[in-house]
Amino acid sequence: MATPRSVRGWQFVAPFMVVFALVFLAPIGYSIYLSLYRNRLVGGNSFVGLENYQRALEDAQFWASFGRVALFLAIQVPIMLFLALLVALAIDSGRLYGKAFFRVTIFLPYAVPAVVATLMWGFMYGPRFGLIGSINDTFGVTLPDLFGARLALASIGNIVTWEFVGYNMLIFYSALRVVPHALYESAAIDGAGQFRIIRAIKLPAIRGALVIATIFSVIGSFQLFNEPAILRPLARNTITTDYTPNLYAYSLSFSGQQYNYAATVAIIMGVITMVIAYVVQLRGTRER
Repeated sequence: MATPRSVRGWQFVAPFMVVFALVFLAPIGYSIYLSLYRNRLVGGNSFVGLENYQRALEDAQFWASFGRVALFLAIQVPIMLFLALLVALAIDSGRLYGKAFFRVTIFLPYAVPAVVATLMWGFMYGPRFGLIGSINDTFGVTLPDLFGARLALASIGNIVTWEFVGYNMLIFYSALRVVPHALYESAAIDGAGQFRIIRAIKLPAIRGALVIATIFSVIGSFQLFNEPAILRPLARNTITTDYTPNLYAYSLSFSGQQYNYAATVAIIMGVITMVIAYVVQLRGTRER
């Protein structure tokens, strides 16, 4: 007896659905479940409804960490995407000698694990033992402390930019490679210069890639964790346990044993990230 077509289709997607449910839906569901309870000294784990969410909305530490990553997003992401776009346009122009070498070289930092990259930059930032310290000792100067309160976030932004410029460059360059060359030839015949071609042809053609890269960058900014967590032993007075929302949730869970409240913070950040990413996607789609 032949298997109905609809049943065969479900048989094909069943392995994916099982994995998707186990590694995506189940953790989210369990986090929501945890966020509705609180572990009390007397009575154990008890249902509290939305009290954890109310606590988070009134938590100054949480909102301070959120404001920090929002500032990081507003400054670092535009700079990173601009540099990536500039490099992609330069490589795609055909006027750059050795473009294959530059493409690989600029993409190479993305292949370096984030932990290794952060340790490397942290050593260079060190005012007593690293590159900054060596310059201070050699020339008898005092360079600004890159782990200080005013420059720590910028120092982390420099690391993230170094890591992901090549990744975003590859997204933009791949989109530029599929633009029909006939458009460039027509524009050249009409007397359009390079800047006119970029503004009228290349940028509109890669708008979708720009939106995708922006969404990825928004998500990455709100998920900022590795860099501050690794640099924290070098800058304990500046990078505190609540420096970013993810670091705050991690500290609540593994140091403070507040699993329920940590799950609440994670859920709130997930919702905020999803809303902002959707707004970016919606705005990019409308402009097309």
